[in-house]
Amino acid sequence: MRDFFCPKCGQQLSFENSQCLSCQSSIGFDPETRSFVILDGWGVRVEGTGVSRCANLEVAVCNWLAPAERPSGSPSGLCMSCALTRTRPADTDLDALPAFAEAETAKRRLIFELIELGLPVRGRDVDVETGLCFDLLSSNQEHVVTGHADGVITLDLAEGDDVHREQLRVSMAEPYRTLLGHFRHEVGHYYFSVLAGSGDGRVRFKELFGNPDANYQAALDRHYQDGPPSDWQETYVSAYATMHPAEDWAETFAHYLHIRDALDTAAAFGFAPADATLTTPLAGEVGFRRIIDLWLPLARSLNMINRSMGHTDLYPFVLPPPALDKMSLVHQLVTTERGAA
Repeated sequence: MRDFFCPKCGQQLSFENSQCLSCQSSIGFDPETRSFVILDGWGVRVEGTGVSRCANLEVAVCNWLAPAERPSGSPSGLCMSCALTRTRPADTDLDALPAFAEAETAKRRLIFELIELGLPVRGRDVDVETGLCFDLLSSNQEHVVTGHADGVITLDLAEGDDVHREQLRVSMAEPYRTLLGHFRHEVGHYYFSVLAGSGDGRVRFKELFGNPDANYQAALDRHYQDGPPSDWQETYVSAYATMHPAEDWAETFAHYLHIRDALDTAAAFGFAPADATLTTPLAGEVGFRRIIDLWLPLARSLNMINRSMGHTDLYPFVLPPPALDKMSLVHQLVTTERGAA
């Protein structure tokens, strides 16, 4: 994540700011320019085009700007991130709305990173049933299974509750579980179809990950009955990745996003070289090795800092060589997609 500054007074801003705490200016984030702009008293951009605050300012604490001309089929008044949400709690569901706001906050970080990486981010329009969209649902009202199906990302908003999420993390023996992590994993399934669903990408996928068409239900049943192989740490990024090649890809993709965003933030604040940022075209195997050479000492340092504060490791994972080979393929496909955009 970049380091942002108020365009009026130069005060440092967080990605979630809607007001500069120094000069009190009303500000909004413009995803088109990936920068903050000054807004007038009505929430309209002071300079340039007449874009205005997202209509989800209150309900989702959204500080992004909505485009002046909405794409075909997109809800009016919503920014590009909020417009990707197909289903959300009703305004009368006062119990679910705070969790919805937390989920949208995490989703905006996800969408920003995807944009920075040059990956296609396009919601479904009226006539074309393709692209990425989100159903953010509350299991307090109905049975909800977090997952992915043909570009639709479903998230149980209960994942925003710290106690609920920690209980699941412990019961499933996971070292790490966050809202943002869920989003990164689930969109990984969508980007498999974009990056490795056909052609050379699919051939290279099968060489490293296995057959993506292997029976998923059988793999799921086997995983929850027998658990991961005893030696899974020698090949996979996580125990869950052992279940099926599709889940191995999604887990690997999520870790790639974790690493790239963490390095980007570290570079913005002087903890990593400038060429570690998401906007730097570190393509190919050489580029990926550069990323890992930067990441491993940074991750160890951050883990030690966390331990000094009495917390668990920030990045509690070991990356074996076969997992790095898979992540290298993700990197090469992502940077190839970016170059083709």
